Parts: sequence; structure tokens; C-alpha cells
Amino acid sequence: MIIYHGDNLGFRLKLIYLVLDGMSDRLSDPITTLESAEKPGLDYIASKSKCGLMYTVGKGIAPESDEAVISLLGYDPHEVYTGRGPLEALGAGIPIKEGNEVAFRANFATVDPSSLRIIDRRVGRSLKTEEARKLAEALDKMELGEYDGYVRVVATIGHRAVVVIGSRTHKLSPMVDNNDPAYKRVGLVSIANQTFKPFIKEIEPLNNSEEAKITAELANAFVKKSIKILDNHPVNKERVKQGLPPANALLLRDAGGSFPRATPLGIKYGGRFTVLAEMPVEIGIGRAFGAETIIMDPPTGRPEVDYKIRLEKTFEALEKSDIVYVHLKGPDEPGHDGDVTLKRTRIEEIDKYYVQPLLARLRDDTAILVTADHSTPPSVKSHTDDPVPVAFYAPGIKADGVKAFSEKEFARGSLGLIEHGWMLLPMIIRFLKE
Repeated sequence: MIIYHGDNLGFRLKLIYLVLDGMSDRLSDPITTLESAEKPGLDYIASKSKCGLMYTVGKGIAPESDEAVISLLGYDPHEVYTGRGPLEALGAGIPIKEGNEVAFRANFATVDPSSLRIIDRRVGRSLKTEEARKLAEALDKMELGEYDGYVRVVATIGHRAVVVIGSRTHKLSPMVDNNDPAYKRVGLVSIANQTFKPFIKEIEPLNNSEEAKITAELANAFVKKSIKILDNHPVNKERVKQGLPPANALLLRDAGGSFPRATPLGIKYGGRFTVLAEMPVEIGIGRAFGAETIIMDPPTGRPEVDYKIRLEKTFEALEKSDIVYVHLKGPDEPGHDGDVTLKRTRIEEIDKYYVQPLLARLRDDTAILVTADHSTPPSVKSHTDDPVPVAFYAPGIKADGVKAFSEKEFARGSLGLIEHGWMLLPMIIRFLKE
């Protein structure tokens, strides 16, 4: 990993690159969350910007956040992507022995242990990080009893975890399927399934190699052993007593056996690049692609505090960086839960406590680029391939004159429909250097 600390090469303006996770909905929705939200800050940016819509990876692809963010940073994920598991591992500070270990993104979930029917893929979003860490500790360093296999398990935030399957004597392969039925593996990329049967799947090899076969067998052995341990764990027994769903299974997806190898961001764009992120996958991406990566504490539930901290970190980073990428998680989770009201609230909180104060302090040497990594419409409760809004504001730019920050308004913007997310930032960088 190379971090570029040198001087900027020809930047006329600095850039705040603001990505609101899952912010947008479907163009076909009668009223989208953005249309119903009170968001004077974002609407002001829209009115002063060149605007458009964008497929963050490509038309027909409902991306996961990791491949979408890689694309938004200007890389074709089909060329550099090595799976979400390694990025989550890197974000959590877990090294991987390439060739002998494979990392998975994992969710603690609630299942019926006898039928393996999935009751809740995320434990009702009620699992505390401290609980998850105790559960992970009970599974960590498990010996699998075949192929000299072992497991490392690290809880990250809430229901999220990283699982590393390893073998001391056998080579392993990331070319294995997910056991999470909500995501379909296509090569190293996972795509959200709009419909699926709610049962844990057997992990199967995606090719005929011995390495993939062994990896799948080890992963399946781990899943079976882990359900027995988790279902009887004191943390889950206490949760059941309290009327809470038990976190008694792990859903594995997005295997990878190496970290991405690509031109670091600072060298690619000839400037100093900083990433502000709170989730392990975005932290991992920042590290993997050579950015100065600032780790934000998870949200406290007090938006007026959380966004003030993120705003201050943004301006601190601007003092030494040419591009500051800020990833705010807020709208995505209620989109997954189908909660229109909460998604609207999350957007309004970001506008009130981050965007409006940002505009009040914005200097004449700074541009703003606002977009989303994907759409998460409450009407669908998952990521979709719907294009996301893009707004680019810079001092002296000729604005499109759109009236509000929304999907339908931006459809008539001068940026048009951008076919791939990786086309956006190089285009913006050229403007910043003109």
C-alpha cells in the first residue's frame, strides 16, 4: 500500500467528494425519499450545480457498496476487485496469507437451527457490537478437523463480522459461492437478489479446482459447527430471555484471497487524497487504494454530535489534502428495512447537521461533488441498479438550474446519464485542474 503525500500537481480547486450511502430510490417510485425530504442544503447545491444521473457500476448491476465505491473512486471494479472479504479484513486490521486463507464478509443472523430457515439476516439490527465480539471470540481460532483447516472470526460493527477460512497445508481459492441467499456471486462480484428463498445455502465451488472444493468444504464445516456453538452461547440465551432474536448463525459472502493491486489514488490523480469512513469496507478500500484513511467512530445515535465530528474532520483533512472523500452511511439501512419515514429522517439529518454547516464554511477554493454509491429504495428493500443522482458544484460553474436535489430533477441535468461510476471522478479532476 502506497500513500501519496506529495504536493498537488496542478489542482486549481480542492474537492469534497460526498457519498450518501443508498440515498436514492427508483425513478419509477411515485414519490422518492429525496423528493419528500426537507433538505435545503442539498437543494441549494443542486440549484448551483451541473447535475445528472449515473449507474455506479453499470446498467443491470445492483452493486454492493464495495464495488460501487471502488467504481466511484475511478477504478473499473471488474479489473481490480478481489472480493469484499479482503476489504473488510483490511478495514478490521486483519492480515491474509495469500494462497492459504480466504476472507469472507459475514453477518450474524437469526435462523431456525433445525431447518436453517433464515428468520432475520441482520438479527433485527439489534445486536450490540459488544455482544457480537463475545460471540466471535467463541468461534475464533476454531479447528475444523479436516484439510488442516482453521478459522479466524472478528466482529466489527453491530451484526457485521469478518471470517477467514485457512489451511496450514492446502491451497485455498476464493472461487466459492455465498451461503447468504440474498446475494448471487458472479465471479468475484456479488449482486443483490431481488427475491430469494430464506434458507442458508450450501457453499459450492464456482469452478472445478481442488482449491475451491476444499475451501467450500471448510466453509460449510465452519457454518455447521458455529450454529451449534452460537445457539447455546450465554449471550444468545440472555437475548432470548429478553425477547430479542438470537444471533445464532453466520451468513458468509464475497470471498477473496488477496488485496487489490492498483495505482494508488494520490498517484492516479496527482494529488493528496483522504478518505473519511466509519464502516470496515470503506476503511479497507481507503487503505487498499493508498489514501490517507481517517477512521470515524461509529454513530452514537445523536446526529447533531456525529455529523459535527465528521464535518470538523472534513475541514481538517482539507487543510492538507486536495480531495477528501466522505462516506456517510445514514440512508442505506432504513432503505433495506423498507422504512420510508426513517430514511427521510436520515437524509434530513445529514442535510441539517452536515451539509448546511458545510456550505456556511465553504471557501472559494473548494468544489463539492455529491452522489450515492447505489440506490436502496424502501419499495424494494435492497440495492437496485437504478441510477443515482450526481451534483457537481464549483465556483464559477454554469449551473443547470434544477429546482431540487432529486432523481427526476437530475434526469434533465447537463451531465446526462453517466454509464459507469468510474467515469465520474476523472472527469471532475480535469475540471479541478483546468
